[in-house]
Amino acid sequence: MTTSQLIQNQKPGAARREGHPGIALTVIAACQLMVVLDATIVNIALPHIQDALKFSTTDLTWVVSAYTLTFGGLLLLGARAGDILGRRRVFMTGILLFTFASLLGGLAQEPWQLLAARALQGIGGAIASPTSLALITTTFPEGPERNRAFGVFAAVSAGGGAIGLLAGGMLTEWLDWRWVLFVNVPIGVLIAALAPLYISESERHPGRFDIAGALTSTTGMASLVYAFIRAAEEGWRDSLTLGAFGASLVLLIAFVFTEMRAKEPITPLKMFADRNRSGTYVIMLSLAAAMFGMFFYIVLFVQNVLGYSPIKAGLAFLPVTVAIATGAGLSQRFLPVLGPKPFMLTGSTLVVIGLTWQAFISPDSTYVGGVLGPMLIFGLGMGLNFVTVTVTAVSGVAPHEAGAASGLLNATQQVGGSLGLSILTTVFGSASKNEAEKQLPKFLADGSAEQKAEFARTHQLPAPWGHEVLAHSISTAFVPAAAIAAIALVTAWFVIRVRKSDLEALSGTTTTAPTVG
Repeated sequence: MTTSQLIQNQKPGAARREGHPGIALTVIAACQLMVVLDATIVNIALPHIQDALKFSTTDLTWVVSAYTLTFGGLLLLGARAGDILGRRRVFMTGILLFTFASLLGGLAQEPWQLLAARALQGIGGAIASPTSLALITTTFPEGPERNRAFGVFAAVSAGGGAIGLLAGGMLTEWLDWRWVLFVNVPIGVLIAALAPLYISESERHPGRFDIAGALTSTTGMASLVYAFIRAAEEGWRDSLTLGAFGASLVLLIAFVFTEMRAKEPITPLKMFADRNRSGTYVIMLSLAAAMFGMFFYIVLFVQNVLGYSPIKAGLAFLPVTVAIATGAGLSQRFLPVLGPKPFMLTGSTLVVIGLTWQAFISPDSTYVGGVLGPMLIFGLGMGLNFVTVTVTAVSGVAPHEAGAASGLLNATQQVGGSLGLSILTTVFGSASKNEAEKQLPKFLADGSAEQKAEFARTHQLPAPWGHEVLAHSISTAFVPAAAIAAIALVTAWFVIRVRKSDLEALSGTTTTAPTVG
């Protein structure tokens, strides 16, 4: 052991077992994998969660949104906490909170208990995820070693969605839906135990927490999402619906004023001054809104209409992750040659085409014609956009602000997904009520006595009438999904003006890929 190593071992916060970079990277990557796959691993279990805890289809969206809202809303605050309090300390706190919330979610007996646990998971993920990336810079020296570590981290971020789909299917079918949450407990405990052994604490930096900004943005978006979901069930004239919209407006306006006055804002508004960067945020928000809705409703379709088992449903979604990876690989390879705009235009166009195709889904649709085909087009378009939008978002940003720019992009993805899913749910709920009124007389005329008795107990139309309602509602929801994706296309066409020469300064810059699902 060298003298420098002995001195390092004596420093407060030093790893107790230094000299094992592979184990340190495994711990960091395992945290990111757990946080990333938690979105898709739960998606596959949604129909079973709905049956077990008696969620309505509209309320079921909160199982996704409760996580993504707190995760996206507090992501930048989590990064700031790591800088101020020490990244390893904050990393371990986030992991333990995420693990505890996973345990509570798996034990949930009522819908509100699961939703509270999912929100708490999001808080833990928002604390752990940004610090895990930052820990790579403090654990690995600059150069090839750090670049390889970033490569592993990016691969985990990109592949976590696919792993979650398969793991969710296997755990739900072989064990129980609760295990998509319980599985985080032993992994989280192990990560928290290994972190102080193999990861050193980072140097603290003075700073302030923008608590007011974090709270007003997160509660404002949560109120907006609630308003849309409430409108799907109770209508637009409902007093709580109108009150939630009003509260969201007040909170979001307060958020803007808070950030304008804050000395160290959680969301630096100057990031929106550049038209290209603002355009990338709009594009990511729009595409995420469409993507989260696509995953949510197609999961319900393949399991409830096509009758797929959870494992088969997980496998059914693997092609879209391959398509996303293919698109990302193409854009990464040819971006220096063609510049970003062609990829944004082509990618957004493919996303609109895929969603428009899915708007024609029906109970008679097959997997290949009604699901696989549009998903492949959709996935390729998303892949072409992911790397391009991420790179453009940090183009021209000072090195010390690159983290804020990319972090804001990831937060935009999570919040956009929640908002988009709530908007689609509003359309879904209205279409579901209308179609159920059409199918009810047919069911009463042709249904068996046993089916009518079951309907009286559950108030759910059985197949084939129930399949007609669900398929019609899903296809209707994909119409606004395509329209939202079209916003990304229009933005790419009229707002983005970045030239390929503008990206030359980014050679060697590493960014993390947004998560899938």
